[in-house]
Amino acid sequence: MNGPKVTVIGSMNMDLVVKTAAIPKLGETVFGQSFSTLPGGKGANQAVACARLGADVKMVGCVGNDAFGTELIATLRNEGVNTSYVEPVPHCSTGIASINVQEGDNSIIVVPGANFAVTREVVAKAEEAIKQADIVLLQLEIPLDAVTEAVNIANKYKIPVIVNPAPAQILPKELVDKITYLTPNEYELAILITGQPVVESSFNEMMSKLPGKVVMTKGSNGAYFVDHNLELYHQQAFKVEAVDTTGAGDTFNAVFAVQIAKGNSVKEAMTYAAMASAISVTKFGAQGGMPTAKDVDEWKTKLVEAGR
Repeated sequence: MNGPKVTVIGSMNMDLVVKTAAIPKLGETVFGQSFSTLPGGKGANQAVACARLGADVKMVGCVGNDAFGTELIATLRNEGVNTSYVEPVPHCSTGIASINVQEGDNSIIVVPGANFAVTREVVAKAEEAIKQADIVLLQLEIPLDAVTEAVNIANKYKIPVIVNPAPAQILPKELVDKITYLTPNEYELAILITGQPVVESSFNEMMSKLPGKVVMTKGSNGAYFVDHNLELYHQQAFKVEAVDTTGAGDTFNAVFAVQIAKGNSVKEAMTYAAMASAISVTKFGAQGGMPTAKDVDEWKTKLVEAGR
């Protein structure tokens, strides 16, 4: 591939997806409408999204030595992702995510499984993949030690790093200082900055504590960025009829990473990522709706023709 080189280090899950008209209360049983097993995990999702945008993608992660793990590796390969750095772990199950989808929104329970076997040593084996990358993309569904190792290796070779800090947790300042861009949602931003899920200060104030570093996503309200001059930029979301929001954030992160790796500005990357995210929610499944570069460009053309 001639696209930018992206190394994704993170989780690989099998998503067990139930569509339902109602989420059961504790002790309650309800009938679901459908059940599917779909490839997922933030790392794998973002790798697929990058590949569909034409990037040259290497995936670093772990799966169990089981049927789900075999299927996840095969899916990545079919998408054109290099899986040379994906390790099957014996006597360990592949990670799964139990996802309930109701009226286009979702609730998720993740069982990490082999994702927690992504150690410093596993990441260290992938040093060459990090060294050769134009950008490194990480999330927090693997141990923080592994994330830290990846960031340190990337810094060693002056490779820019994007960290999607999900699930939310506090990150050490010395680690944050080495990260090029953080991409939290509003809840994750509050945890990152204050250690509390809800705070009185606005997200603008919180983002201003890390100027030029934070791109905050806010669902249907789009995304926000505070530059080094403390000026707030708002990228509005594009309105669509949502079918399934699973994977929308992963699409945004991946597309943002590819655009930055291409040398585009943060604002340009946010706009392109917002378009791709809008397209992604119109189809079912985390990876099912992730668009190609052609899909996004055609959608962009239609918006221009419509004067939007």
